[in-house]
Amino acid sequence: MRLDKYLKVSRLIKRRTVANEACDGERVSVNGRVARASYDVKVGDRIAIAFGSRTLTVEVLSINENAGKADAALMYREITGE
Repeated sequence: MRLDKYLKVSRLIKRRTVANEACDGERVSVNGRVARASYDVKVGDRIAIAFGSRTLTVEVLSINENAGKADAALMYREITGE
């Protein structure tokens, strides 16, 4: 699944266009490297998203094409202290 779509489906970012803009603005990195919106997300990837002065880092646990509100939080695990 594309990175921008994963960010939207997992509800890390509300809209796919916003996710796309974040990738274009080099505010999203995967496994320590700046990633494009077309990056193919895999289970085990670590995604870091810069929200202003705060950076959210998550590990991909599953990839679902469609996820309800309850299932979206199960698609990733938040990583702290890195």
